[in-house]
Amino acid sequence: MNGSTRVRDLRLVPLALGVWAAALVCVFVPDAAGWCVAAGVVVGAAVLGVLARQSVRGVRSASRLTSMVTSGGLMAVVALAMAAVAMTAGFAAPQRAEAEELDGRFIEVVAVISSSSSIGTDQRLWFDVQTSRAGVPGDPDPLAVPMRVGVDPVSGLDLGALVRIGGQAKTTDPGERAALVIFGTRAEIIQPASGVFDVAAQVREDFVERAVALPEPGAGLLPGLAVGDTRAVSEELNAAMLTSGLSHLTAVSGANCAIVVGAVFWLVSLCGGGRTLRVVLALIALAAFVVLVTPEPSVIRAGVMAGLAMLTLLCGRPSAGVGVLCLAAVAILIADPWLAATPGFALSAAATAALIVLAPPVSRGLAQWMPAPLALAIGISLAAQLACGPIIALFAEQQSIVGIPANLLAGPMAPIATVIGLLACLAAPIPPLADLFAAFAWLPAAWISTTATVSANVPGGTVLIVPGIGSALLVTILSGALGALLCTGGFAAIRWVRGASIAVLVIMAALLGSRMLLTGPLAATAVPERWSIAACDIGQGDALVIRSAGQIALIDTGMDPDLLSTCLNALAVDRINLLVLTHFDADHVGAVSVIEGRVDTVLHGPSESADQRELLERLAGGGARLVSASTGLHGTLGSASWKVLWPRKDSAAFPAGNDASVVIEFDGGDVPRSIFLGDISALPQRMLSPQLTGPYAVVKVAHHGSADQDPGLYERLGAAVAIFSAGVDNDYGHPRDEALDLAEAAGALVVRTDLQGRILIGLRDGELLVWTEREKGS
Repeated sequence: MNGSTRVRDLRLVPLALGVWAAALVCVFVPDAAGWCVAAGVVVGAAVLGVLARQSVRGVRSASRLTSMVTSGGLMAVVALAMAAVAMTAGFAAPQRAEAEELDGRFIEVVAVISSSSSIGTDQRLWFDVQTSRAGVPGDPDPLAVPMRVGVDPVSGLDLGALVRIGGQAKTTDPGERAALVIFGTRAEIIQPASGVFDVAAQVREDFVERAVALPEPGAGLLPGLAVGDTRAVSEELNAAMLTSGLSHLTAVSGANCAIVVGAVFWLVSLCGGGRTLRVVLALIALAAFVVLVTPEPSVIRAGVMAGLAMLTLLCGRPSAGVGVLCLAAVAILIADPWLAATPGFALSAAATAALIVLAPPVSRGLAQWMPAPLALAIGISLAAQLACGPIIALFAEQQSIVGIPANLLAGPMAPIATVIGLLACLAAPIPPLADLFAAFAWLPAAWISTTATVSANVPGGTVLIVPGIGSALLVTILSGALGALLCTGGFAAIRWVRGASIAVLVIMAALLGSRMLLTGPLAATAVPERWSIAACDIGQGDALVIRSAGQIALIDTGMDPDLLSTCLNALAVDRINLLVLTHFDADHVGAVSVIEGRVDTVLHGPSESADQRELLERLAGGGARLVSASTGLHGTLGSASWKVLWPRKDSAAFPAGNDASVVIEFDGGDVPRSIFLGDISALPQRMLSPQLTGPYAVVKVAHHGSADQDPGLYERLGAAVAIFSAGVDNDYGHPRDEALDLAEAAGALVVRTDLQGRILIGLRDGELLVWTEREKGS
């Protein structure tokens, strides 16, 4: 019986994979949707016709007839399901095509907010909407498509609210769920959230206020653990969570939903409730939890998958789990084909499959060394980590080496913080009781926060990788080896499998040990000596180092503290004599915490917000002298000189931001003549151009290579080398082809941190030397 159930359930895997593949084709190539519908219907009808004919004729062997019906029926279901998902995409295509015609225009949209909101790196509040009208301001046309909107933060932008947004429209890449991205300049709430959405928003706000009143560490993290609200998580802690592989704990995922289902199931069982009552109450609790944390598509997806998976386990039918997961995935994709192209959907499916298939044997293996409840808690988290690692390697620029031990330490605390935090939400009408629950939930939150911070500071804790299939295969091998050692029974018990797994992990441990030496005590030995300009590979952002006669200037810090630390260690940089903060976007100042207390002078662009002034005060508190940059300011760095070329002092035309970025020139001694353009756009570039006299040896191209460049400036510069500092596959499409072509047309050698890693430039006998960490495309 068990064997047949397992075979039947595994046969549903082709159904899920076929629908997934059809969804990917239709969202990336919308014109193919009609052909997919026709092909699916024809194939499905043909197979059913053949089966009907065979049934009428009769087959001598009953078992052969059963086999034909089973395999043929499955083939027909796969074809028809693929046609269904293509039909959904096809019905949405005309409205999405109409939305694409609004690209580049200032438009007005009337829409309902369909997701939670978060603060982006540009300090805008970003959220998803489902529009009802969009077009000319004052008279938008009917249009129903999903969009992504960013506006200046205002209160009341809760899920379910009806809003009117005005802003610049930009089309998205093929495959993205949002048809347009709106960079809003104004937001008006037509009708605030009502009903359960209003109640949920109020409960969340009350809990957040209660949580942030507690001491750090842990206070800002607690709302993320309990209700998925990460607004109170500091940039430093967020970076530490990413580095340590714990960021999944602050997002509402299948793990949170599984915890809710499991906790309610266990409590009802403890009170003597029967299986039917346990299932019903667990599903009601899951639905309430989804509403509380905002029922956006990602949360609903996680809730459906994790809820069904947990119920199959808790009801004693784990063999049915894979089949249930496949059916859930198919239903979700038919309802919303664009989820097929999102990493979140793949991660949810992988994590849920791991919960069903991998978590039980891993937990049994761990139970040999620890109490069974603790082994189960760790096994669930570890199984998800092993299953999701290869998928993350497809698109992430780094893999966390400390992720598994950090999850082993922090993972068991997450369910405790989630459950007690939810109890605090339920107890909101009784403030003293709610405060007590919040205080108890703070303890595991503080433990997780401390684990993340300590883990993130481990030397060599992350490995920079080139995202893609090669990295995914490598991570798959490592995850498989570790899983084979942890599991008990089955394939993992074969002697040669365990031997091969041990060999793989020993080799990996040796390589990691060598890497930790090369990024720690021996870091500087792997870097050529004669460099004077370095562009750090810190993802999407800027961090450039200038060295002259033993003195160091750092231009911006990037956003990732760990990546900045790795670069500075490799360059043997300890003290920063001159820190230049061109402007205060997160991708330029987000990693300032790494160098606090190690800076002599800070040269900064215009500051306008309290957060920006607080950042400068922190640097001053560490002993740095603050200097506001403006045209004409100059000084020396070792044997080289520097001069500020932009912004103009007290300019009303260019307030704080990209176009008021500090543009600085270095020249003399052992530093080739170089200019660093910050993030200024074409207009200030044109105003700056007459002040410059080429040629320059090096130019740091403005704004990570955006398309908004002035050709005349780069012709005047005549630079030999053009540095593009950008992250791999970043959301902005930097560097743009237009900027790359512009630099090459001006005669510059193009070097890029996204493709070539760290870039070093120096002089030898007057000749310019360029060294890159890797070849383009390697």
